Amino acid sequence: MDIRKTIKEWILPIAMVSGASLYLIYHILPAEVHKAGPFLASAVGVIQPLLIFGMLFLTFCRIEPKDLKPHRWHWWLLLIQGGLFAGLGGLALLILRYMPWAHDHVVLIESAMLCFICPTATAAAVVTRKLGGDIPGITTYIILINLLAAVLVPLVVPLIQPMAGLGFWEAFSLILAKVLPLLMLPCLCAWLVRYLLPSLHRRLLEKEDLAFHLWVVALTLAIAVTTKSIVRSHMPWTTILSISAVSLLCCAFQFAAGRYVGSRYRPRRPLSAEAEARAREIRKVTAGQSLGQKNTVFAIWMGYTFLTPETAIVGGLYSIWHNLYNSWQLRRASHQA
Repeated sequence: MDIRKTIKEWILPIAMVSGASLYLIYHILPAEVHKAGPFLASAVGVIQPLLIFGMLFLTFCRIEPKDLKPHRWHWWLLLIQGGLFAGLGGLALLILRYMPWAHDHVVLIESAMLCFICPTATAAAVVTRKLGGDIPGITTYIILINLLAAVLVPLVVPLIQPMAGLGFWEAFSLILAKVLPLLMLPCLCAWLVRYLLPSLHRRLLEKEDLAFHLWVVALTLAIAVTTKSIVRSHMPWTTILSISAVSLLCCAFQFAAGRYVGSRYRPRRPLSAEAEARAREIRKVTAGQSLGQKNTVFAIWMGYTFLTPETAIVGGLYSIWHNLYNSWQLRRASHQA
């Protein structure tokens, strides 16, 4: 039992080490084995969306449609993400036009832009549930931030990195085509099961840790992909380390800012001191995960598609930091339980 408990507490670091190890082992194997590389990459490209779909489906199964509604703290978090993204975009544009001596720093600014505008991870709802947060609250925010990204990215990015033949509506359509199927289909399927197959719905609710287990597999694959991008990168190590530092600072700031916003929010109806303390802790957890835990696969895609390709590595590096922090949070929560 002690071994099982230890594995459960350290399952996220184990998944991260396993993902990195799997790719490194593959990398040092004979060249004949590497012929399977395209097939493995295609398989991961299919499996990852399916895992995300499954996690969201199980999350929506636990949410009543009427519970998906915006709260005041949602707007503050959207302002932080959108404002910092637009502000950094303005700074990058200023450097590109008037400070040619500082052009090398634009890749770091673009990396920070990706960290801030990147939508909340679908797995954030899984972690939030484990930490005792508000599942409908974070799920609503996942929808809102994806819509904000779909509007802001095509508005701001073409000013920094103009792309021939890619206007606002083309970029808008690209992002929505990437986002909507993974948001809307799990939601529709979950609610169809809720109302048409109630017995199946009840059985799914009994599988409390299934979404978490799916996330562990998804994390292993994500870290393997991140390791691949770092190993195969032709960037100087100084640039990789600089982008890593940017991702760490952005991660720490967003978790802290989210928890701060959650702690400052006050409900409209008065509560007892004990109930208010409990509600404040739920808001801190939920807002912190909403702002801090990112859909890093989406960040990698945005880097390759819209910005300097070197910035794509920031998504993988960010995933290391937010998962290390989540590991610590989950371990602390298990000890306090």
